[in-house]
Amino acid sequence: MAGETAALAGAIVLGVLYWVGWCWREDGGLPGLIVKTGSTALLALFAYLAGGPWLLVTGLALSSAGDAFLAMDKPGEDKWLKPGMAAFFLAHVAYVALFWALPQAERNLLNLTAQIGLVLGGVVFVRWLAPSLGPMRIPVFAYTAIILVMGAAALRLQPPFLLVTLGAVMFVASDMILSLQLFTRPPGAAKRMAPSLAVWGLYFFGQALIAWGGVYPFLSMPA
Repeated sequence: MAGETAALAGAIVLGVLYWVGWCWREDGGLPGLIVKTGSTALLALFAYLAGGPWLLVTGLALSSAGDAFLAMDKPGEDKWLKPGMAAFFLAHVAYVALFWALPQAERNLLNLTAQIGLVLGGVVFVRWLAPSLGPMRIPVFAYTAIILVMGAAALRLQPPFLLVTLGAVMFVASDMILSLQLFTRPPGAAKRMAPSLAVWGLYFFGQALIAWGGVYPFLSMPA
Protein backbone atom coordinates (compact mmCIF):
# COMPACT_ATOMS: atom_id res chain seq x y z
CA MET A 1 0.00 0.00 0.00
CA ALA A 2 2.78 2.45 0.93
CA GLY A 3 4.63 1.76 -2.33
CA GLU A 4 1.66 2.34 -4.58
CA THR A 5 0.68 5.49 -2.65
CA ALA A 6 4.20 6.88 -3.00
CA ALA A 7 4.25 6.07 -6.73
CA LEU A 8 0.92 7.82 -7.31
CA ALA A 9 1.91 10.83 -5.23
CA GLY A 10 5.21 11.09 -7.10
CA ALA A 11 3.44 10.85 -10.43
CA ILE A 12 1.06 13.68 -9.53
CA VAL A 13 3.89 15.87 -8.22
CA LEU A 14 5.92 15.38 -11.41
CA GLY A 15 2.85 15.79 -13.63
CA VAL A 16 1.92 19.09 -12.02
CA LEU A 17 5.56 20.21 -12.05
CA TYR A 18 5.83 19.55 -15.79
CA TRP A 19 2.47 21.27 -16.35
CA VAL A 20 3.59 24.43 -14.56
CA GLY A 21 7.23 24.56 -15.51
CA TRP A 22 7.86 22.89 -18.86
CA CYS A 23 4.89 21.93 -21.05
CA TRP A 24 4.59 25.37 -22.63
CA ARG A 25 8.31 25.75 -23.38
CA GLU A 26 9.90 24.99 -26.73
CA ASP A 27 12.69 22.89 -25.25
CA GLY A 28 12.60 21.51 -21.73
CA GLY A 29 16.05 19.96 -22.01
CA LEU A 30 17.04 16.93 -19.95
CA PRO A 31 15.23 18.09 -16.77
CA GLY A 32 11.96 18.47 -18.69
CA LEU A 33 12.40 15.05 -20.31
CA ILE A 34 13.01 13.39 -16.94
CA VAL A 35 10.05 15.08 -15.25
CA LYS A 36 7.69 14.41 -18.17
CA THR A 37 8.66 10.78 -18.64
CA GLY A 38 8.87 10.14 -14.91
CA SER A 39 5.29 11.28 -14.31
CA THR A 40 3.73 8.64 -16.58
CA ALA A 41 6.33 6.01 -15.65
CA LEU A 42 5.26 6.40 -12.02
CA LEU A 43 1.62 5.98 -13.05
CA ALA A 44 2.62 2.65 -14.62
CA LEU A 45 4.48 1.72 -11.42
CA PHE A 46 1.43 2.66 -9.35
CA ALA A 47 -0.81 0.42 -11.46
CA TYR A 48 1.68 -2.45 -11.16
CA LEU A 49 2.15 -2.14 -7.40
CA ALA A 50 -1.61 -1.84 -6.87
CA GLY A 51 -2.20 -5.09 -8.76
CA GLY A 52 -3.85 -3.46 -11.77
CA PRO A 53 -4.48 -5.36 -15.01
CA TRP A 54 -1.29 -6.01 -16.98
CA LEU A 55 -2.81 -4.32 -20.04
CA LEU A 56 -3.24 -1.15 -17.97
CA VAL A 57 0.39 -1.28 -16.83
CA THR A 58 1.48 -1.90 -20.44
CA GLY A 59 -0.55 1.02 -21.80
CA LEU A 60 0.88 3.40 -19.22
CA ALA A 61 4.45 2.17 -19.74
CA LEU A 62 4.17 2.57 -23.52
CA SER A 63 2.75 6.05 -22.99
CA SER A 64 5.79 6.90 -20.90
CA ALA A 65 8.01 5.72 -23.76
CA GLY A 66 6.01 7.91 -26.15
CA ASP A 67 6.49 10.88 -23.82
CA ALA A 68 10.23 10.26 -23.83
CA PHE A 69 10.43 10.18 -27.63
CA LEU A 70 8.41 13.38 -28.05
CA ALA A 71 10.42 15.16 -25.38
CA MET A 72 13.68 14.40 -27.21
CA ASP A 73 12.74 16.49 -30.26
CA LYS A 74 14.39 19.90 -30.46
CA PRO A 75 12.39 22.95 -31.67
CA GLY A 76 11.76 22.61 -35.41
CA GLU A 77 12.71 18.92 -35.46
CA ASP A 78 10.35 15.99 -35.86
CA LYS A 79 12.76 13.04 -36.01
CA TRP A 80 11.31 11.48 -32.85
CA LEU A 81 7.67 12.17 -33.77
CA LYS A 82 7.09 8.86 -35.57
CA PRO A 83 8.65 6.70 -32.83
CA GLY A 84 6.58 8.63 -30.30
CA MET A 85 3.40 8.06 -32.30
CA ALA A 86 4.26 4.37 -32.64
CA ALA A 87 4.63 4.02 -28.87
CA PHE A 88 1.30 5.74 -28.27
CA PHE A 89 -0.31 3.64 -31.02
CA LEU A 90 0.73 0.50 -29.15
CA ALA A 91 -0.46 2.04 -25.87
CA HIS A 92 -3.90 2.52 -27.40
CA VAL A 93 -3.88 -1.07 -28.65
CA ALA A 94 -3.28 -2.15 -25.05
CA TYR A 95 -6.08 0.12 -23.84
CA VAL A 96 -8.52 -1.18 -26.46
CA ALA A 97 -7.80 -4.77 -25.37
CA LEU A 98 -8.17 -3.71 -21.72
CA PHE A 99 -11.48 -1.92 -22.25
CA TRP A 100 -12.92 -4.82 -24.22
CA ALA A 101 -11.98 -7.14 -21.34
CA LEU A 102 -13.64 -4.94 -18.71
CA PRO A 103 -17.39 -5.24 -18.01
CA GLN A 104 -19.40 -3.73 -20.85
CA ALA A 105 -22.61 -1.74 -20.35
CA GLU A 106 -25.82 -2.78 -22.05
CA ARG A 107 -26.11 -1.36 -25.54
CA ASN A 108 -28.42 1.67 -25.37
CA LEU A 109 -29.15 4.85 -27.28
CA LEU A 110 -26.92 6.96 -25.02
CA ASN A 111 -23.68 5.02 -25.39
CA LEU A 112 -24.35 4.28 -29.06
CA THR A 113 -24.90 7.99 -29.78
CA ALA A 114 -21.76 8.91 -27.83
CA GLN A 115 -19.69 6.39 -29.78
CA ILE A 116 -21.03 7.50 -33.15
CA GLY A 117 -20.54 11.16 -32.24
CA LEU A 118 -16.93 10.55 -31.17
CA VAL A 119 -16.02 8.59 -34.29
CA LEU A 120 -17.75 10.93 -36.73
CA GLY A 121 -16.28 13.97 -35.01
CA GLY A 122 -12.81 12.44 -35.20
CA VAL A 123 -13.19 11.56 -38.88
CA VAL A 124 -14.37 15.07 -39.76
CA PHE A 125 -11.54 16.59 -37.76
CA VAL A 126 -8.77 14.53 -39.36
CA ARG A 127 -10.28 15.08 -42.81
CA TRP A 128 -10.14 18.83 -42.18
CA LEU A 129 -6.57 18.50 -40.91
CA ALA A 130 -5.41 16.32 -43.83
CA PRO A 131 -4.12 19.13 -46.12
CA SER A 132 -1.70 20.20 -43.37
CA LEU A 133 -0.26 16.74 -42.72
CA GLY A 134 2.14 16.34 -45.64
CA PRO A 135 4.23 13.14 -45.32
CA MET A 136 2.64 12.45 -41.91
CA ARG A 137 -0.74 11.83 -43.52
CA ILE A 138 -0.74 8.01 -43.29
CA PRO A 139 0.75 7.80 -39.76
CA VAL A 140 -1.77 10.36 -38.50
CA PHE A 141 -4.68 8.53 -40.16
CA ALA A 142 -3.57 5.25 -38.57
CA TYR A 143 -3.10 6.87 -35.17
CA THR A 144 -6.48 8.60 -35.39
CA ALA A 145 -8.17 5.28 -36.16
CA ILE A 146 -6.76 3.52 -33.09
CA ILE A 147 -7.42 6.38 -30.67
CA LEU A 148 -11.01 6.64 -31.86
CA VAL A 149 -11.46 2.89 -31.34
CA MET A 150 -9.97 3.35 -27.85
CA GLY A 151 -12.33 6.20 -27.05
CA ALA A 152 -15.36 4.35 -28.41
CA ALA A 153 -14.47 1.27 -26.35
CA ALA A 154 -14.20 3.38 -23.20
CA LEU A 155 -17.66 4.86 -23.81
CA ARG A 156 -19.17 1.36 -23.53
CA LEU A 157 -17.76 0.59 -20.07
CA GLN A 158 -20.07 0.01 -17.13
CA PRO A 159 -20.64 2.89 -14.63
CA PRO A 160 -18.08 1.62 -12.06
CA PHE A 161 -15.41 2.50 -14.67
CA LEU A 162 -16.66 6.05 -15.21
CA LEU A 163 -13.24 7.51 -14.35
CA VAL A 164 -11.62 5.35 -17.04
CA THR A 165 -14.17 6.60 -19.58
CA LEU A 166 -13.60 10.21 -18.58
CA GLY A 167 -9.82 9.77 -18.73
CA ALA A 168 -9.99 8.21 -22.20
CA VAL A 169 -12.13 11.08 -23.53
CA MET A 170 -9.64 13.57 -22.04
CA PHE A 171 -6.82 11.69 -23.81
CA VAL A 172 -8.63 12.02 -27.15
CA ALA A 173 -9.25 15.74 -26.58
CA SER A 174 -5.59 16.27 -25.69
CA ASP A 175 -4.41 14.63 -28.91
CA MET A 176 -6.77 16.74 -30.99
CA ILE A 177 -5.32 19.94 -29.54
CA LEU A 178 -1.78 18.59 -29.90
CA SER A 179 -2.35 17.81 -33.59
CA LEU A 180 -3.35 21.43 -34.15
CA GLN A 181 -0.11 22.54 -32.48
CA LEU A 182 1.99 20.12 -34.51
CA PHE A 183 0.47 20.52 -37.96
CA THR A 184 -1.25 23.91 -38.23
CA ARG A 185 1.20 26.17 -36.38
CA PRO A 186 3.12 28.41 -38.83
CA PRO A 187 6.78 27.41 -39.26
CA GLY A 188 8.95 29.15 -36.69
CA ALA A 189 6.00 30.28 -34.59
CA ALA A 190 6.42 29.87 -30.83
CA LYS A 191 4.29 27.48 -28.82
CA ARG A 192 1.25 29.15 -27.30
CA MET A 193 0.88 28.73 -23.57
CA ALA A 194 -2.87 28.10 -23.30
CA PRO A 195 -3.04 25.19 -25.80
CA SER A 196 0.14 23.69 -24.33
CA LEU A 197 -1.33 23.78 -20.83
CA ALA A 198 -4.55 22.22 -22.15
CA VAL A 199 -2.68 19.42 -23.94
CA TRP A 200 -0.66 18.33 -20.93
CA GLY A 201 -3.45 18.88 -18.40
CA LEU A 202 -5.94 16.78 -20.36
CA TYR A 203 -3.36 14.13 -21.20
CA PHE A 204 -1.72 13.63 -17.81
CA PHE A 205 -4.82 13.86 -15.67
CA GLY A 206 -6.68 11.71 -18.21
CA GLN A 207 -3.97 9.06 -17.82
CA ALA A 208 -4.16 9.42 -14.04
CA LEU A 209 -7.93 8.80 -14.16
CA ILE A 210 -7.43 5.75 -16.39
CA ALA A 211 -4.82 4.42 -13.96
CA TRP A 212 -6.88 5.05 -10.81
CA GLY A 213 -10.19 3.96 -12.33
CA GLY A 214 -8.63 0.82 -13.80
CA VAL A 215 -7.21 -0.19 -10.42
CA TYR A 216 -10.04 1.01 -8.19
CA PRO A 217 -13.42 1.00 -9.99
CA PHE A 218 -16.36 2.47 -8.13
CA LEU A 219 -18.20 0.04 -5.92
CA SER A 220 -21.62 -0.98 -7.25
CA MET A 221 -24.39 0.93 -5.54
CA PRO A 222 -26.77 -1.22 -3.49
CA ALA A 223 -30.15 -1.83 -5.06
